[in-house]
Amino acid sequence: MRAKLHYLGMAIIIPVYGIQVCPFIESQDPLEVFSLISGLMLASYLVRTYLFTRMIDRLPLARQAWRLFVLDFGILVASGLFLSGYNWIINDFPLASGLKVLIGIAAMGLFASADLALEREREIARVVEEKNLVLKISTDYFPLTSRLAIFSGAFILLLVIVFLLLIIKDLDWLVSVGHTVSLKSASVSILKEFAFVFLVVLVETLNIIQSFTRNLNLFLGRENGVLKQVTSGNYDIHVPVSSNDEFGVMAMHTNQMIRQIREHSREINLTRDATILTLASLAETRDNETGAHILRTQRYVRALAIQLREHPRFKHELDDETIELMYKSAPLHDIGKVGIPDEILLKPGKLTDAEYTVMKRHAEIGAEALNLPGAQLNTNSFLALAREIALTHHERWDGTGYPNGLEGEEIPVSGRLMAVADVYDALITKRVYKPAFAHDKAVQIIREGRATHFDPDVVDALLAIEEQFRHIAEKYSDVRYERQLQETF
Repeated sequence: MRAKLHYLGMAIIIPVYGIQVCPFIESQDPLEVFSLISGLMLASYLVRTYLFTRMIDRLPLARQAWRLFVLDFGILVASGLFLSGYNWIINDFPLASGLKVLIGIAAMGLFASADLALEREREIARVVEEKNLVLKISTDYFPLTSRLAIFSGAFILLLVIVFLLLIIKDLDWLVSVGHTVSLKSASVSILKEFAFVFLVVLVETLNIIQSFTRNLNLFLGRENGVLKQVTSGNYDIHVPVSSNDEFGVMAMHTNQMIRQIREHSREINLTRDATILTLASLAETRDNETGAHILRTQRYVRALAIQLREHPRFKHELDDETIELMYKSAPLHDIGKVGIPDEILLKPGKLTDAEYTVMKRHAEIGAEALNLPGAQLNTNSFLALAREIALTHHERWDGTGYPNGLEGEEIPVSGRLMAVADVYDALITKRVYKPAFAHDKAVQIIREGRATHFDPDVVDALLAIEEQFRHIAEKYSDVRYERQLQETF
């Protein structure tokens, strides 16, 4: 449609232009002039349509826009040469008349060809994005800056020539008819000619600016959109490489950067997970609790966090990333037990008050241990969250917990979730000092601790998903865990 409009516009504008700049064309019947040029533009459009399917569609996408510009401009210049030759041979017009027509068609053709090439770039970009293609960027691509410089230079040159031709024609006209036409009438006629050419040039220029701006917005918008998502942590994304120019090179290097960031992020996450498992295994070797306790509690924490994600009190803190970090960090909640003497940690019975005081130190010991590397990292690191869990998972909602006697909202969300998960698992698990309680009994005890030991909303979350807790406890029971270890080794 855009090509049809350009060729139709030239069929209307070129005859008017020719009549204004060339006295020989002006002497002809206007209907004959319009018929000849309209037929020529129709034939040019049909030739373009034929060649487009055979010369442009079959090219690699990366080369189509520039080749389309060459094709359109070549066809239109050829039509100008044909019209000039026709008038020279058939109507016996001088070569200067043909040159004026050729310059006018070339100027209009430059605008039309550039606009249609820019439109083709947008179409290629759409196809590349829809089909998830990647253009192969050639090393000898035509730089955008060079194209702009050449187009601007050619545009200014042709514009100057067109206005010079108008001036020369009007001066000749004034010399020949100056004694029969008033100065006012001549001035009005000349101004009309200049106004017509200026209006055509203005419309075409604004159209090129608008078309080029659309392409800039498309390519830069894609680039900026992807970079924004990357800064938000989404590395499963890429910029479509859809133009064989600086934008294509920029997209190609951006995608390479994203791939490197994704790979480095994966390595960091693997290192983080290995670090957690190593530290948790270290604590496990000194504790009488099994590794299944770690598996169960981290899944309890995640289930509670997901349940509370949309709760007004929690939704601003429990995004997907934080929930995942809580899940990964939860196994380190008792890491501080490595600092508790064996005679207390492994005592097969109830602890004395003095021994319990020492045992309570594990929360601070764990926090201090995790604070050493965590201090070197930012506050969003998993070690910072692990430290928070280790330090606060024995705090109580009413302020009677340890080690700092935090109360209510003073206790971090991670500590409140871990408190419920840890107590539930301790209740349903057999210890040397107590039998294992049934699920219903454990839930009843936690319900009784609502608003005293535990955050009431976290308890309500447990009650809403208690079947999930039951399923996790069964799936990762100590018996199954030990059996899996035996089968592994």
